[in-house]
Order: sequence, then C-alpha cells, then structure tokens
Amino acid sequence: MKQPLAYRMRPVHIDEVIGQSHLVGENKIIRRMVDAKMLSSMILYGPPGIGKTSIASAIAGSTHSAFRQLNAATDTKKDLQIVVEEAKFSGQVILLLDEVHRLDKPKQDFLLPHLESGQVILIGATTENPYISISPAIRSRTQIFELKPLTTDDVVLALKRAIGDEKRGLGKEKITIDEDALLHFARSTMGDVRGSLNALELAALSTKPDPDGTIRITLNIAEECVQKKALVHDKNGDAHYDVISAFQKSIRGSDVDASMHYLARLLEAGELLIACRRLIVCAYEDIGLGNPQAVARTVLAVQAAEKLGLPEARIPLANAVVDLALSPKSNSAYLALDSALADVRAGKSGEIPDNLRDSHYSGANKLGRGIGYQYPHDFPDHWVKQQYLPDSLNNRRYYEPAATGKYEQALANQLQRRFNKDS
Repeated sequence: MKQPLAYRMRPVHIDEVIGQSHLVGENKIIRRMVDAKMLSSMILYGPPGIGKTSIASAIAGSTHSAFRQLNAATDTKKDLQIVVEEAKFSGQVILLLDEVHRLDKPKQDFLLPHLESGQVILIGATTENPYISISPAIRSRTQIFELKPLTTDDVVLALKRAIGDEKRGLGKEKITIDEDALLHFARSTMGDVRGSLNALELAALSTKPDPDGTIRITLNIAEECVQKKALVHDKNGDAHYDVISAFQKSIRGSDVDASMHYLARLLEAGELLIACRRLIVCAYEDIGLGNPQAVARTVLAVQAAEKLGLPEARIPLANAVVDLALSPKSNSAYLALDSALADVRAGKSGEIPDNLRDSHYSGANKLGRGIGYQYPHDFPDHWVKQQYLPDSLNNRRYYEPAATGKYEQALANQLQRRFNKDS
C-alpha cells in the first residue's frame, strides 16, 4: 500500500524542516545538537501538524541514528522493551513518543534509566502544556521546546516541495495548481502541514487529467478537498484583506454584530492566527487607554485561543470581540508616539539636559553630568518640577488624552494637575 504524501514528505535531514527557525535555524539549539552529534532527550509541544514528528525524523536522518516511533497511550511496555533492546545492540535509538503526556508510571519507570544512560534519546510529542501534563520525573530528564504555528508561507513552501519532488512527492505527475487554490490549501488548515498535504494529494488523485495529461487543481477543487470555502475568491487576494480591514474597522466603530460577522468569516476560512493578531492590534490601537483591562483580557483570550485551536478557540475570541467592540475607544498613546517619532525623524532631537545624563562613571561630575537632578520620590506626591525634554523641544506636548473611558480620564486629570503645578 502506498504511504500518504504527508508521510512520504517527512524531512530526512534537518535542512528540510519547514518553520521552527528558533529551534533548527543556524546556531539554534536543536541545530547545534545535530551538528555536534550530541543529542539529549526533549519534549516538543505545540498544535497538531506543525512539525513535531518532522523534527524527530530529521534529527534521526541527520545523525544517521536508528529511529522508532511509538504512542504512549496505545503502545505497551513490551513495545518499549523492544526499543531498549535495539538501543543496547546498536548503541543508541531515537524514540519518538507521541502523546507523551499519557505515559503511565510503569512505562515511565521503565524508560527513566535508559534516558539517563543516553541509550534512548526520547523525543516526546504533545499538544498539551508539558509543565502541567507531564510528570516531573520526565521533565527533569528532558529539554522542553515549544513549536510555533506555521505561517501561510511555510505551508505553501511545503506544498510546492511536494508538487515538485519526483522521488517522494507528486513530481512525476503533470500538475498545475492555481495560486488561489494553493493559498486555500495553506490557509484553510490553520498551519497544519499534514492536513494541507493530505488535501493536496486527494485533489491530485481525484482530479481527471486534461486531454494532454495535465492535472489542473482549481480553487473549487481545493474547496471540495478541504471541505471549507475559501475566504479569497480572486487571485490578487483583495477580498481576503477586505475582510481583515472590515473586521478591525467594525470593532473600531463599536458595531459588535458586524465585528462578530467578520470574525466568523475569518475563522470559517481557517484564518485563526490572522484573527488573533488583528484582535491584539485592535486592542492596542483602537481601545488602548480607553479600557486597558479589555486590552489585557484580549491578550489572554488570544493566548487561550492559540492553545486550544479551533473549534474551541472561537469561544475566547468571541468574548474578546464583544469586549473590544463595546469598550471606550482611545488611540491617544500611539498617536503621541507617532508624533514623537515624527520629530525624531525630522532631526528634532536636541541635547539631553545635563542633569538627566548618566553620572555613574569617574569624571562625570567634571563634565556636569547628573548635577542638579532632583529625585522625584523625595518630594510630595512623588513629583518635582524640572526639565526633562531637550531645550529645543521644551514644553512640546505629544500626549493628548482622549475624552473617553474612566481610566484615561484619570490620566488626564493627573496630567492637568502636573500641568497646573508646572505653570
């Protein structure tokens, strides 16, 4: 029986791993282990389909080590014994243990001494937080690495490799794929390379070739094979960016129903990561100091959504959308920074006042550094009148409080009190 495309396209060398550059990139820790041939047991955790098995396979291939794969939930202690016996015979075996968080105590107790001896290099794979779900005994003998969700570009690269690879992929077939179909495969599976490759293979095998033998994969075919409608129906992707734009503008405009509608369109198209990123941008750009607690809650909601994945991710995101859409709005903080940036870029910097300059070195007093600086905590209300801006910008105002939200009104009152004292 022919193995699935996703299985055939697993990396056989560390250079073939897609994404995870923080672990396998040049001079990063897993790359260093492979280059030095100094492997240690590790736990890889993250959402399904983003490369846990691929990294284990690539490590084995790059180091020419024996590689075995078991499942902590379904395979038995006897299966582990077979791997250990092989390790004793060959010197070392890399064991990929799926669902490592479900490793029971008898299996764990059996494995521990072999991990300590280095005969078995355990690569545990889990979608659960290992700091919560994995026993301290295993954690103390492994390094824990979090895998990051793959980007659309990462998945597109994996698909293109599969289409062009004549040995392991679909390269022997005469395949053309429309750009919007390729993007739909990549986007609709939410960074799951395995799911994208499975859908691509189904499309290639189930599409009737043209008279010249060409298998042409269109967006409609991609939608059928993924069973999700595309958010984008034009090659340039305008509709895709229109939905993202409408999503943020609806939140900014306090239309909670429209905001929910566009969130639904993003999630139905598999754009969980884009929805999450856009919500954080909205929180800081459009709500900001109008309701800082809603901003903090949004960050927590996004973190929960990324951990949960769809479909459950929709629950914290729905809460965040209602919270942001109906919150007081303020963009005063980032407008203040943009105004300051404009001055700096225009060359309006000026000399830092001497009393603010660093005075923690020998000879600073002779240069007048730090002399005359007044420590605000030594004064009532922890404030004292003194100049902080350069002379050329003295009395320049960047921050103008918005007139919405109790929190920013409190900031405005504080600013006004300081201004009155300063006058």
